[in-house]
Amino acid sequence: MNKKLAAALSGGAVLVLTLSGCSDDNSDEVNDWAKKVCDQVQPQLQKIANANAAIQQQTADNSKPADVQKTDSAAFQQISQAYKALGAAVESAGPPPVDGGETTQKEAVKELEASSAAYANLQKKIDALETKDQAKFADGLKGIADELNKISTSGDEALKKLQSGEVGTAMAKQKGCQKPTASVPPKADTSPSTAPSASPSKKA
Repeated sequence: MNKKLAAALSGGAVLVLTLSGCSDDNSDEVNDWAKKVCDQVQPQLQKIANANAAIQQQTADNSKPADVQKTDSAAFQQISQAYKALGAAVESAGPPPVDGGETTQKEAVKELEASSAAYANLQKKIDALETKDQAKFADGLKGIADELNKISTSGDEALKKLQSGEVGTAMAKQKGCQKPTASVPPKADTSPSTAPSASPSKKA
């Protein structure tokens, strides 16, 4: 029932996860700008990855509608807040020091804020679904998955522009803009792996 939603989420475009840069000839100003943005981006990307993982875990056919609703609602709220914070990060960094940087920055911020609003709207919609009737709930979930696909596949031109050229190359080199591992606490493997006690918790 929730599989289509999980598939739609996993296909979603997330800022700076499509970056590929190999050049090292960026100016210091561009690299500094990228670092300023990416340092703020990483915690938000982690939140989005964790929220996506929570939905993925709630995809069993025997999942109760009420449990699915609760998990997905919390995930949409988390993703909405993360996109809002991503927009604030790009805005507070100022325009990237490249030609047309101000326009590129403004358009990216506008797009991130629109994504935040779209996920907040999805949260309202899933909260309004009837969980007592499983068939009706499944239909409502299908509609939400379709909307999610639209959010993921449309309107990301501004972000692609932000991630292109010199700025994109600089951002690709920043650890903060690289894809995090979902739902596993960052850097949890600092101790020697002598005690294979428990597998990672699956709590969302």
